[in-house]
Amino acid sequence: MRDQQNYARIAKAIEYIQDNFKAQPSLSEVASHVHLSPAHFQRLFTNWAGVSPKKFLQYISLEYAKSLLKSDKSHDIFDATFATGLSSTSRLHDLFVSIEGMTPSEFRQGGQNLTIYYQFVETLFGALLIASTDKGICHMAFITEKVPALEYLKQQFPKATYKEQVTQMQSQALQIFDPENKNLSKIKLHLKGTDFQLKVWESLLKIPSGSLTTYHSIAKEIGNEKASRAVGSAIGKNPIAFIIPCHRVIQTSGHLGGYMWGLTRKNAIIGWEGAQKEIQTKNHETIMPEKIIRQSFKEKC
Repeated sequence: MRDQQNYARIAKAIEYIQDNFKAQPSLSEVASHVHLSPAHFQRLFTNWAGVSPKKFLQYISLEYAKSLLKSDKSHDIFDATFATGLSSTSRLHDLFVSIEGMTPSEFRQGGQNLTIYYQFVETLFGALLIASTDKGICHMAFITEKVPALEYLKQQFPKATYKEQVTQMQSQALQIFDPENKNLSKIKLHLKGTDFQLKVWESLLKIPSGSLTTYHSIAKEIGNEKASRAVGSAIGKNPIAFIIPCHRVIQTSGHLGGYMWGLTRKNAIIGWEGAQKEIQTKNHETIMPEKIIRQSFKEKC
């Protein structure tokens, strides 16, 4: 996996690019802002994102978001991707994720009979707290400080027993951050939420990596077109960062809207996923002809 410690500098560069977007800052200007030489910054950024800073800028711009939302003239992007369910070039993790809602008893009792295992880890997008029960991942959040993050988790399940311990479920879930992993294990989630919230979170899993949708489209998909605000509230309470991709939901105007773990991080994830999708598309185009020739040869023989 790429160097996870680079995210702090990458985030600082993304903030600078966003703040100075209209001026179209040069590579040297951005590199200077993060106190690196242009060559070193170019190398570091490309190593992290898989594409150059200039190319990455395309994926985090407002125009990119708008182009995705307008990519299908008869339907919005969510309609199109939800209808197909998957993409040949996108790394979709919705196929690997299953949600189990907590029982009414577990919900009411604040996790009284649950043991929650947790660990702090570094990811491509910064530090993360991940927690699991015996049934699945129950919490995953980007953090800045460990103590407040753990206290917040304990507030969600005040009567549970807590152990700082790495589990197989956690390790499987963290594979999602490795773009080179082609054999993802199934990720199980064990979530505390209302029926409406679970319905919204499940709908988010249908949005392919590298694609975006809107709050209105989610509301329409779950059968309540006028519930955009309620959808936004449910998305804002998403307990599982990145795996349940609430970062892929933006405003109809193309503006990012909110994000529990910071707009800079939302920008970074959207841009990174866009870059990965292009990389996979290029690899697909490179590999496919050879596969077709081989298959054709076998059929003739």
